[in-house]
Amino acid sequence: MPITTFVFDAYGTLFDVNSAAARAAQEPAHQDLKEVWPALARDWRLKQLQYTWLRTVADRHCDFWQVTKDGLDWAMEAHGLSDENTRARLLALYRELSAYPEVVGMLKALKDRGVATAILSNGSPQLLDEAVTSAGLDGLLNAVLSVEAVGVFKPHARVYDLVCQLFGGTPDNVLFVSSNGWDAAGAAGYGFQTVWVNRAGEPVDRLYAKPHHILSDLATIPEFT
Repeated sequence: MPITTFVFDAYGTLFDVNSAAARAAQEPAHQDLKEVWPALARDWRLKQLQYTWLRTVADRHCDFWQVTKDGLDWAMEAHGLSDENTRARLLALYRELSAYPEVVGMLKALKDRGVATAILSNGSPQLLDEAVTSAGLDGLLNAVLSVEAVGVFKPHARVYDLVCQLFGGTPDNVLFVSSNGWDAAGAAGYGFQTVWVNRAGEPVDRLYAKPHHILSDLATIPEFT
């Protein structure tokens, strides 16, 4: 089936989730991050994701900002960090994450081809709006879809339902792109065509479905039109 809609995960796919810790570590006021920021960023992201899954299984949904703060608190404690100013700075920078270098050009190319583009994210609406604006993606997306519309995190099927509810068509008209292997697998199992953006060269997750395509970045996504 022809692809008519390109849908992107946000955090880790369009937006570099490590950029908040990397930027803070360069600031004189937060030199306690200088040596540990890569590990802190890794653990922050891991706990953030784990908390989305655990809350979904337990039917204890909260918005993404809460699990982001909770994940950071765990990671800071794990690395012996307790400065409230550092915590506040990291959270502020998370609200203005950098986009990966190829993102703007890739989305402009898709816009020129006349296909629909959207974000489908665990992020809350306000958090996503801030990220889109700070990364300079305004006007390049047809929609920004948040799990808050259904009150459950990915990879629940109700989240993926939001795409066809908005754009029509069938799941196989959608190319879903994520940097999370589990998310790409979930979307593939749902029926989307999928791309896993595997920037770190990780193994494929052993799940109920696998991504249809694996890329190292987003630069060639327009070739799927």
